[in-house]
Amino acid sequence: MVKGILKAGPLLWLSAVSLIAALCLVFLYAPTEKTMGDVQRIFYFHVSSAWIGFFAFFVTFVAGIVYLRTKSRRWDIVGHSSAEIGIVFTVMAVLTGSIWAKPTWNAWFPWEQEPRLILISILLLIYFAYHMLRAFLREPEQQSRFAAVYGIVAFASVPLTFMSIRWWQSLHPVVFERQGSGLAPSMLWTFLFCLLVFTILYFVLLTQRCRLSIMEDQAEDLKRRVLH
Repeated sequence: MVKGILKAGPLLWLSAVSLIAALCLVFLYAPTEKTMGDVQRIFYFHVSSAWIGFFAFFVTFVAGIVYLRTKSRRWDIVGHSSAEIGIVFTVMAVLTGSIWAKPTWNAWFPWEQEPRLILISILLLIYFAYHMLRAFLREPEQQSRFAAVYGIVAFASVPLTFMSIRWWQSLHPVVFERQGSGLAPSMLWTFLFCLLVFTILYFVLLTQRCRLSIMEDQAEDLKRRVLH
């Protein structure tokens, strides 16, 4: 029914191999940061998961726009699937950030000094509500239409969360600025490789989740044929 979704086989193997390579780079190739020590190595996973979480919500945003123009079920599936994956990566970013924050700032969640924590919590609640909206609406076309509009509006929380450390005083460091990242070359290459690995993993998960939605649609079609 839905065409254009790639099979995940080659991507799955590439993701597994590249994850092993990323771990080797993080723990064996990248140098130890002088101030924070080994705990800084979580940076490669924390930032990568945050960026991919934001990218996943951007895909939901784009898919919502395209769905409203085409009414194609394919784009509704992509938007829904990407929103689920975005929540997973964003939660991963929050958890890795808290592990990094404890030895660095002596607090798991320094709410008062870190506005991004509050904003990313709101962002997660917004996208949890996206899935609650889909579950509440039973009529498929109405569900897809309302979810598309919600996904477009909800994306406003993403750039707000991303820019918060630049707009307000925050403990969170700004890694990439106009003058550069400030990272040693080996650190920068390790980070870019981890970002690539997480991107591949995102597309593996997206493909698998889309295939699951397709099978759910096929099962519903078969059920209706049997009952009628």
